[in-house]
Amino acid sequence: MGLFDGLRGAGAADFDAGNSANGIELTKRHQTVSLTKQGAATGHLRINLTWRMRTSDFDAGRRQSLLRHPFKALRPPEVLGHGQSMVNVDLDLGCLYELSDGTKGVVQPLGGYLGDVNAPPYIKLSGDDRFGSASGETMYINLDHRDAIKRLLVFVYIYDQTPAFDRTHAIVTLYPSNGPHIEIGLDERHPQARSCAVVMIENVKGELVVRREVKFVYGFQGELDRLYGWGLQWGRGYKTKVER
Repeated sequence: MGLFDGLRGAGAADFDAGNSANGIELTKRHQTVSLTKQGAATGHLRINLTWRMRTSDFDAGRRQSLLRHPFKALRPPEVLGHGQSMVNVDLDLGCLYELSDGTKGVVQPLGGYLGDVNAPPYIKLSGDDRFGSASGETMYINLDHRDAIKRLLVFVYIYDQTPAFDRTHAIVTLYPSNGPHIEIGLDERHPQARSCAVVMIENVKGELVVRREVKFVYGFQGELDRLYGWGLQWGRGYKTKVER
């Protein structure tokens, strides 16, 4: 199978979201959870990436500004809006997939490979959040076709000429169609890292298991591919320019 076999456009669809107020946090000590045992292995699994700049970065800039202009201390502090604080950050959500029939590929904003939720690979990326909106980036996985899924690696990468992970506070949250949501924080400091393997979803003898990875690498998708043995061929990709 080719690199992007099965990636086709999909029309708009209505998706279910987990409605439980109680969540599960995956940590180094608690790394796995079974969607099957949670009764959450059906319907649409929503995966959301949100991020914001660390407040220490802005505090440091304010302190430096006060040293140069001490009378600014008499002014009320400027409140930075959500989008304004993240305008220079472009984190992207992606997914390497391997299906039961051997098909392998990727769903990601780069190259416009947004997938299809109703046909292979049963994964759909809702779009590309360039400016850090409150909703972040969202991906949907159709677990009604879980038997067609062998393994999925959800990852986050930083697009060119943007700050590194140590300047952002990123969270990936999985919202099953029912049951508690699952949260993975990317809080480890890796200043030079460009990509992070966040979570693996595997079909283990009919049981869907979610496992925390949080492995930072200094390259991009190709390095994640080699780390997990996907065996795809990668080339340089670019995004089209957008107007704010």
